[in-house]
Amino acid sequence: MTASKPLRLIFMGTPDFSVPALEALIQSKHEVVAVYSQPPRPCGRGHKIRKSPIHLLAEKHNIPVLTPTSLRDQNEQEKFANFKSDLAIVAAYGLILPQKILEAPHYGCLNSHASLLPKWRGAAPIQRAILAGDTLSGITLMQMDVGLDTGDMLCKETVEITPQTTGQTLHDELSQLGGKMLLPLLDQLDALKPEKQNEALATYAPKLSKEEAALDFTKSAQDLERQVRAFTPWPGSFFTWQGKTIKVLKAHVDSNLENNQPGMLLVQKDSFSIACGKDTLVIEELQVQGKKPMNIKAFLNGYAPKNGDVL
Repeated sequence: MTASKPLRLIFMGTPDFSVPALEALIQSKHEVVAVYSQPPRPCGRGHKIRKSPIHLLAEKHNIPVLTPTSLRDQNEQEKFANFKSDLAIVAAYGLILPQKILEAPHYGCLNSHASLLPKWRGAAPIQRAILAGDTLSGITLMQMDVGLDTGDMLCKETVEITPQTTGQTLHDELSQLGGKMLLPLLDQLDALKPEKQNEALATYAPKLSKEEAALDFTKSAQDLERQVRAFTPWPGSFFTWQGKTIKVLKAHVDSNLENNQPGMLLVQKDSFSIACGKDTLVIEELQVQGKKPMNIKAFLNGYAPKNGDVL
């Protein structure tokens, strides 16, 4: 393949994360001949059927959109092959690609994955990296195979995870980075030297669940502070007090307070903290069920939690 040759591309993606990548391809010299995305689904309080962000972007540019529920069907595989693409680019698509799909494009399928592989293979690499206390994340562009994010790596770029990084901010930064990395890669495919992943260093990033959102105050305050940031905006982090679900939106660790019973409320004039298995979690912003987000002063004035109470 020569760098000057425009490619026939299939793009496969679904959420907001994938949008910068598709935008970059649409604006390039290459031709996006088809887009694959998850089917429209009920969304929001009204449960209205909505198309994915990638679906809407493709339609805006008059690119054919396909939304199969599976790619294991022979008819779907034939449709895919009939596009006679040079390469398929995958970014947060959400369906497993069978071998027949992986082999259909002339140069196979390339995946933009939101971690520094082989670390954090799987569905939630952004949140798991923050939760684990990693200081670096990034994008890995890789050649896909039938394994879960196990293919040969083509290139990587890193970003820093700071004490202020949340799931949302890291998502947004990596989304933009993935879009920027694609076009230079397509222009140097001949020169790339794929690198095998070191299986001994592989870790798994399982899908997030609502069940993980509850704050367990027997854990350290540092673990819970990371959870608050990692699970912003979804699934969030919460505790239950007087029958109310209270979502913690922002917090920090205080290691100077003496250790108390985990779950004990430490209430002062302008501060609200909760004792943990180690150190104390200082709540800065929260949201009571059914109410708008509020700062601690508003919470203390409105709900008057008692010092020494235990959750």
